[in-house]
This record gives sequence, structure tokens and C-alpha cells, in this order.
Amino acid sequence: MTEPVKMDAFRWDRANDPSAGVPLAVVRATSTEDVQATVRFAATHGLAIVPRGAGSGLSGGSSAIDGCLIIALDLMRDIEIDPVTRTATVQPGAFNAEVKAAAAAHDLWYPPDPSSFEFCSIGGNVATNAGGLCCVKYGVTTDYVLGLTVVLADGTAVELGGARLKDVAGLSLTKLFVGSEGTLGVITRVVLRLVPAQRPPSTLVASFASLDHATQAVLDITRRMRPSMLEFMDKTTINAVEDVTKMGLDCSAEGMLIIQSDEPDTHAAAEIAEITAICEANHTTEVFSTDDLETGEAFVVARRMAIPAVEQKGSLLLEDVGVPLPELGSLVRGIEAISEARQVTIAVIAHAGDGNTHPLIVFDPMDADERARAQTAYGEVMDLAIALGGTITGEHGVGRLKKPWLGDYLGPNVLALNHRVKAALDPQGILNPGAVLDVDVV
Repeated sequence: MTEPVKMDAFRWDRANDPSAGVPLAVVRATSTEDVQATVRFAATHGLAIVPRGAGSGLSGGSSAIDGCLIIALDLMRDIEIDPVTRTATVQPGAFNAEVKAAAAAHDLWYPPDPSSFEFCSIGGNVATNAGGLCCVKYGVTTDYVLGLTVVLADGTAVELGGARLKDVAGLSLTKLFVGSEGTLGVITRVVLRLVPAQRPPSTLVASFASLDHATQAVLDITRRMRPSMLEFMDKTTINAVEDVTKMGLDCSAEGMLIIQSDEPDTHAAAEIAEITAICEANHTTEVFSTDDLETGEAFVVARRMAIPAVEQKGSLLLEDVGVPLPELGSLVRGIEAISEARQVTIAVIAHAGDGNTHPLIVFDPMDADERARAQTAYGEVMDLAIALGGTITGEHGVGRLKKPWLGDYLGPNVLALNHRVKAALDPQGILNPGAVLDVDVV
């Protein structure tokens, strides 16, 4: 595909990277062999390659660069379930939701569940090591990747891992490619571990008049148990979601926790009762729990709607910073101080149970001064996370938007090691140049 109008849809991901370039062509691959042929052509001619899944990324990881070849994997959607080994063999374009549905047909479950699970691809999930709402108990994408087919920078296709639960032969190369954001190879097949179907969850929702009380409740809960979901929304987010859903959320609350337990019946009831007591000890203004699946799912949907709801207030710069759990309160309070100092709205949602927050910086793109203040706040949030012993990204990836802060986070020695790995696997620097690491195309 070379027509500019048709290629335009492949230039950006959801981060809307303003520096996105114009590709030379878009190749819509349907097989590993298609990807190999494209990579070999690019290597021969010294062309940059940008792999792309569903375009749902939030860090500019699949932004086009001028003169590149985009390898679009969205047509590669096959899914095969093996209920005996409890594995799914999946092409990279398959949606997370499609894998869940295919697994459910065999009473199995694929746990990683980004808020965009209905339209994000497995290839993209693997490329960024995506997480989601269930990570607090069930882990992230890498915990479910057993094997990969990867096309390397010279067009060689390698088979890594497979449908084996234990395998320590050789270096752990499968894990090297998980989270590599298309900079080390192009993933064309994924073998995923599945688990027995999740038990129906019980849901608890607690509102707090103080951010400090809400974050302390998170610490008290995680110190004693591991619920299957532990999510946080601040006042700005609560109000944005209520504007859309009209479901009667407490818009005066400074913070709200959405918690689920999927333990067996009596154990779930005991866990919810203990969580209720913890929230009450932390001065919750309202706590509500239910075993009704439809009611519980309504609150989960409200949490998943947070980003599009806040996005209705203006353009967004989306953060993805994480800190050790004891620093969660300092991070949330620090973000509040940055918001006040820079006079920009920052809504905060979080996978609170694992310390991974998503501050959403709202700004008017037509207001140059506000846009500049938002950009400053964006960097200050990442600086704050690093200062608290945290990370600049927990699940969205570095992409192009967060690359300027990678060195401060990793430090010079680890950054140099990243460059050595990149140079060894991609000596021409043709794989997703400009994303994550500064490596020039030769």
C-alpha cells in the first residue's frame, strides 16, 4: 500500500505522536513469510521498519517515521486453543478479547486485561508487556508468554520456547523480546499460557474524602491479602466518568477504590468483609459490596471508561508511571502538587494494587501556553516517579514519547547494556528506530 490517504491511518497510535512521519509504504502481512520478505527487502535497501498491531498503543511506539516501511500485522488473527496443554497459539493481530473468548469456549481464561482489551492486539500486548486490571493477582503479559516466533533484522525467523511450562535450556530469549517494542524483532506468533476459568467475582466499591485515606487503605489491603482487582480513581476521574455514565458515583469523593475478590464463595465473603473493615478503619465515606455480577461489572466498566471519559475534557498526555507500593501516596500527592503548580488538570487512575498509575494530563491543544505547561508537567511526573524509586512506564512502553527520560531511569551502565543488545540483534538499526533507544539507521 503506497497511497497517502490509505497510509494515513497507519501513521499514529492512540498517543497521537505529533512527530509521526510519512511511510514509504505499508505492508499488510498475512504470514511469517510476508514479514520475512519485507524485512529482507528493508535490510537490503537500508530502510527503517515500524511494526504495528492494532494501533492502540499509548506511547508512540508504532509512530511512522519518514520513508519507513510499516509492517501492519492486523490481518494476522488466527487463534488455536489446545485445552490439553492449556495453551493458545495466536497470531499477533488477534485482539485480546478474541483470545479470551476462544479460551472461554474451553472453560479456560487468559488473564491479562488492559482497559483496551476489546480492541488491542496480542502482538502489541507482548511488545509492551501490557498489564491490566487483574495484574495485582494474576500478573502481566510476560507471565503468560511461553513461546514466540520472531523475525530478526536479517529476515531470519526463530522459534523461541513453546507449549512447555518449564524450560531452562539456553538463555531466556523469549522474555528478551517481551516488552522490546519492535526494536529487536517482529513477533509473528505467540504461545500463551491459559488458566482455568475465573470464578465469579464479588465486588466492593469504597469512596474516601481524603486521598491519604484512600492510598493508606490500598497499603493495608495489600499487606494482608491479594484481591483479584484493586483499582483507584481520583475526584477528577470520578466526575468525568459520572458525566458519561450517570450511574450515581459520589462526585464529592477525593478517591474511590474498586475491588474484587474471586476466591471461592465463603473465602470471598470473608475477604470482602475484611476489606470492608479496612476501608472503614481508613474513614471511608461510603462502602458498598455486591455478589451480583451485572452490578459488579458496571463498576469495572466505569473504571475502564476512565481514559475516554477524561479525554472528553480536552487532549491528553497519558502517563504510565509506577512506584513501590509504600510510595503510592507520595506519588498521588506529588502529582496533585504538580497539577497545581503548572495549572493543568491531571486526572489519576491506577492499578493501585501494584502501584501502577495512569496520570492523564488534560490540555487545550490550541492554547500554546497551556500545551507547554502540560509538557512540563508530563516530565515532572516522570521525574517524581524516578525520585520515588519508581519507573517511567509500567505497561504502556517507552515508545517515542518517553525516550528522553529513559536514561535517567536506567542509569548509564544499564542504558549502555540496552544499546549493546540492540546493536547485536539489529546492527543496521532498522527495527523501529527512534523508539525506546537512539539508534540511527545505517
